[in-house]
Amino acid sequence: MKVVREETFGPILTVETFHTEDEAVALANDTEYGLAGAVWTNDAGRARRVAGRMRHGTVWINDYHPYLPQAEWGGFGRSGTGRELGPAGLAEYREAKHVYQNLAPKPVRWFAG
Repeated sequence: MKVVREETFGPILTVETFHTEDEAVALANDTEYGLAGAVWTNDAGRARRVAGRMRHGTVWINDYHPYLPQAEWGGFGRSGTGRELGPAGLAEYREAKHVYQNLAPKPVRWFAG
């Protein structure tokens, strides 16, 4: 169904049926996008397991749409790269640099025969 596989914005509700946890994860990941999704269940272990397997930037468990400024925001796939907010979002503004100092330099002789 097109509305399920595309990144559709608006007040839309779809109901998908499945028989196994693997099938539910496959349905959730059957998209080129991956901005956000949700898992609804009374089984906390299953909720965390399924959320961990979903290819979505945000996954809510038994809720939908609360955002916290300390939590990263961003999608997977065609929903974008990088993250906003949270520590990962702040890292986007940094320029990381690797500096190595050899404390015991000696000739390397890379090309010595």
